[in-house]
Amino acid sequence: YYRGKRTKNLFNPATTTPFKLSRSKLELFVNCPHCFYVDRRLGVGHPPGFPFNINSAIDHLLKKEFDEYRQSGEPHPLMRDAGVDAIPCSHEKLDQWRTNFTGVQIHHKQTNLLITGAIDDLWVTRDASNHLVVDYKATSKNGSVTIDAPWQDSYKRQMEIYQWLLRGNGLQVSDTAYFVYCNGKRGAHRFDGHLEFDIAVIPYVGTDDWIEATISEAYRCLVGVN
Repeated sequence: YYRGKRTKNLFNPATTTPFKLSRSKLELFVNCPHCFYVDRRLGVGHPPGFPFNINSAIDHLLKKEFDEYRQSGEPHPLMRDAGVDAIPCSHEKLDQWRTNFTGVQIHHKQTNLLITGAIDDLWVTRDASNHLVVDYKATSKNGSVTIDAPWQDSYKRQMEIYQWLLRGNGLQVSDTAYFVYCNGKRGAHRFDGHLEFDIAVIPYVGTDDWIEATISEAYRCLVGVN
């Protein structure tokens, strides 16, 4: 950084090296192309938000929990209760695919952009014919959690990009993905160092039809073509 601006990892139209573009930056383009250009070309990003450390801790613990069932080859009780006929997937690249800054990658040759995204989890049907993308979410609100609010459209696009990335890496991926949504209960009389959660497994049927065109539009934005 120099005087509040990044000087590295910016898009240069003259280079032949593939330019890495994360799922979150593609989402930034969907929401605000001008903000995307200023961020990726000029190095001026949005002010960082507050870190969601509790959410990160829940993600970490859920991964450890599902990994226990991954090792045993059995479905997690949450999967059984939700009627999902699958088990946690043990793909050899899963650790890489779940790691930030590497994640699942596709070189989009038409634009020379390297599209990346780190998944939370991956399940596979019992007959190994289909893979199911899984994302962990956490909140604390009265009532049941859903994915119906307009601001949750970004969650749905997130799933669809993951589906597209995994298909591009040779996997047969179901259109149906799952949110493992943890909702902190507020009804206890005392905290006492514990917070209990209601956990819902919510299916979402996605489509990745929009992604190729959006990547091309984002590239045109980067090179300054209207």
